[in-house]
This record gives sequence, structure tokens and C-alpha cells, in this order.
Amino acid sequence: MVSFFKYSALEPLLHTKHKPEGYRIYKALAKMTMKPFMEKFLQIDDQTIYIVGIDERVKNGYAHVALLTHAMKHKNAIPLHGALRAKNKVSYSGKPLQYRLENPRDFVYSGKPNIDAVLVDDIITTGITLQEAQKVLLGHGVNVLFALTLADAQE
Repeated sequence: MVSFFKYSALEPLLHTKHKPEGYRIYKALAKMTMKPFMEKFLQIDDQTIYIVGIDERVKNGYAHVALLTHAMKHKNAIPLHGALRAKNKVSYSGKPLQYRLENPRDFVYSGKPNIDAVLVDDIITTGITLQEAQKVLLGHGVNVLFALTLADAQE
């Protein structure tokens, strides 16, 4: 798992994700982090991989995770927009680990089976969401190479 920043370093920017200015901010963050990382990774490993964003739901006119996955697009890196969706739309923001464990996201995967993929989310707090997503993807034969997030809430 790779995170580009500590949560505290980006907190004001991350809180814009459901505001009009969030579109420009997340797009810029994706261009600065996700895009160059994927370009560098593909120099080392030129196989075709797929990019799976966690719950790319449109809210307030755009899906903030979709901005991250879209920036990673390359001839050998193909985003599968909207392929991993949570049936449980509960917000984990500010919630403790126990709450997250008691309210799983209940992901459904509708993308290609038997592929290599990179899993993408904006923030990792406890890792529960990424673990649950990986488990669902594994059930479809998806080999998760690694996960990328903008920020890690663990200080």
C-alpha cells in the first residue's frame, strides 16, 4: 500500500471532496501523485493492468475517486470506472474501527474477472475498506498488485 501524504498535511484539501472546488483540487492532486506514480511503475512493469477505484459514486457533480483513477490512465493502465460499488452507503468519516467492522461496505464488483489491478482510494484510515475491497476482488480472480491512496490518516 502506498500513500503519498499524511492526512494532516492535506486535511483542508481532502475536506473539499464534496464541495464545488473539490473537483479542481482532487484533479490537481491526482495529476501530481497518481499519474507520475503510474507512469514510473509502467516503466518497470509494462504488463496491462486495470485500475479499480473504491466506490466511484458521483456526489455533487463528480466522483472524487474517479478523478484519481482517471489520472492513472495509460496505454497499459485501464481504469474500470464504477466497477467496485458499495451497497452500504454508510459514511466512515470520523468513525472508530468498531463501527467500521460492524458496518461493512458490502462491495459488489462488476468489472473484468481474472486480471491484475491496482486498488485506489482517497484516504486510508484503518485499512478495513481496502481489505474488504480486496477480498471481493479476489473472489472474482482479480490479483490486487497494490493499493494507492492520497493520504494516510495514521500519524
